[in-house]
Amino acid sequence: MSDTPDKTYPKAGDGKPVALEARNEAEDGRRYSPSVARNREPILDVFRQHVAEAGQVLEIASGTGEHGAFLTDSLLGLNWTYSDIDAASRESQAAWREAAWHERLHGPYIVDASAHSWGPVEYPDYWDVIASMNMIHIAPFEVALGLIGGAGRLLKPKGKLFLYGPFARHGEIAPSNAAFSENLKSRDARWGVRDLDQQIVPLAEEVGLRLQQVIEMPANNLSVVFQRQA
Repeated sequence: MSDTPDKTYPKAGDGKPVALEARNEAEDGRRYSPSVARNREPILDVFRQHVAEAGQVLEIASGTGEHGAFLTDSLLGLNWTYSDIDAASRESQAAWREAAWHERLHGPYIVDASAHSWGPVEYPDYWDVIASMNMIHIAPFEVALGLIGGAGRLLKPKGKLFLYGPFARHGEIAPSNAAFSENLKSRDARWGVRDLDQQIVPLAEEVGLRLQQVIEMPANNLSVVFQRQA
């Protein structure tokens, strides 16, 4: 696959990828996200109880790479594959892979979720889990469309799509999430907090994914688990 992705995320005025928080970087290239430090334990609990403790996991938009490193440290049956279209994020993911004490971190690969093919990870009926955290609200809606379509195409039967982040429900949104959504739209009119029931669930049902669990998380976030039915 070419090293040049079809699209790039919107850039700030200085040409750097847009980030919604400051991130620290270690000498070995690993980056650290304050939000991951806050949410990784609750996400681990959700994986244990509702997603998977073993199997092949593909993460879309892996960011710093911390989630994959943390979850594979704790869940010894997981094999985790990183992907991202942002080069700086892939560098951090590669550094986390190199620093790991095990060999169950893979990639990172360039995957544009909105593309019709996901290139090096395009293996139908292969993935036990496709995970995407804090991504679909900071990308154009076509990325959410592509993510769900890819999950319907590539998950094993009974495989799971895991989403984490802020959502509206049935047209209702928490005040903090509404303010956050307006802030996102001021950065890029194509961004914004999505309505799980009105926008995401219908798309998932069209590709054979059934909503299985919605778990309330800290800071008005949700963990959402879909399962492929056939």
